[in-house]
Amino acid sequence: MSEPGKKRRIGVVTTSRADYSHLYWPLRELSAHPGVDLGVFALGAHLSPEFGTTIQEIERDVFPIQARIECLLSSDTDTGMAKTIGIAILGLADALTAWRPDILLLIADRYEMLAPASVALAMRIPIAHIEGGEVSQGAIDDQVRNALTKLAHIHFTSTPTARRRVIAMGEEPARVHHAGAPSLDHLTRSALLDRATLESKLGLKLTPPTILAAWHPVTILKDTNAEAEALFAALAEIPGQLIFVYPNSDAGSYALIERTRALAATRGNTHVYVNLDAITYWSLLGQVDCMIGNSSSGIMEAASFALPVVNVGIRQQGRERARNVIDAPATPAILAALNRALDPKFRESLRGIANPYGNGTAAKTIACVLTTVPLEGLLIKQPTPLTEEAKERLES
Repeated sequence: MSEPGKKRRIGVVTTSRADYSHLYWPLRELSAHPGVDLGVFALGAHLSPEFGTTIQEIERDVFPIQARIECLLSSDTDTGMAKTIGIAILGLADALTAWRPDILLLIADRYEMLAPASVALAMRIPIAHIEGGEVSQGAIDDQVRNALTKLAHIHFTSTPTARRRVIAMGEEPARVHHAGAPSLDHLTRSALLDRATLESKLGLKLTPPTILAAWHPVTILKDTNAEAEALFAALAEIPGQLIFVYPNSDAGSYALIERTRALAATRGNTHVYVNLDAITYWSLLGQVDCMIGNSSSGIMEAASFALPVVNVGIRQQGRERARNVIDAPATPAILAALNRALDPKFRESLRGIANPYGNGTAAKTIACVLTTVPLEGLLIKQPTPLTEEAKERLES
């Protein structure tokens, strides 16, 4: 626990480009707070050349990195994922012993986040968690997210429904704060690139129709790429320009990368990027004609641009969404969904839609709570009161 008059020490864990883009503005708020001693723990794909060595973004942003933890195996299997968690636990145990925070901030649902949560639990470090209470039934992320929720002591949810779900899981309402998705803070606080600047940075012209594709392994399936065949078959047939970004570092990602590069070698006007920084990526969402894939960015951020999205397969099943999202099974039905998404009338119908994930003010809420919540007694959570009906079910 922090001593009176001493700065509150807040640690933040980031494992990849995806969560760092969400954490940027909370980190900016915390780093500017006079009462905070901030420390970043970077691990996983951030340190991997295969995934763009994205720790360089954190370094450029001049956030204080307390530890760089090498843990990501160069593997394409679920065994590799499991071993990555174990290696991360070993590295984080030493790092959090050397620099022990008063609160450790985690985000979302990546499997690597089980490592800092486990270490913090053993070391009696209170955990704050962002984006609990959401649903994505087609990925192990769903179970990871729920596990982090139960291990955490402070919660920041992206939607009111997610807040209710966290409370329904037995978390005390006073600990659960509706903040909105912090990624949306980029849309109100960051200087996004205009079309000409974006084209110059990417080295291409955004000639209509330009389609952004983001596809990740479906980690709940035994064959994590079972749905990829239908997607790539559709992408081979669609007209226009295609921009592809690398998948997450999950089991099956290497096979997806090879498949993507093979598509680019045979399909004209196809561009593949290992990594796009947050500003470039969000700017791209505002300039392309459509998005296709199974990425959460098509659900959480694209609505703020009224961007048509074809969400393929089961990975995002159950997640709240705005009406810009067209769901399609991993079948030839993808092409019909894409044609609808590219119809100017559909794009016009999306004018003025609201994004259920917030309005770009999450970082201030998160920083306010983290810097003011009483630390005394934070580790002790109260049990959920049982209703008479629940008692009867337990006794039957």
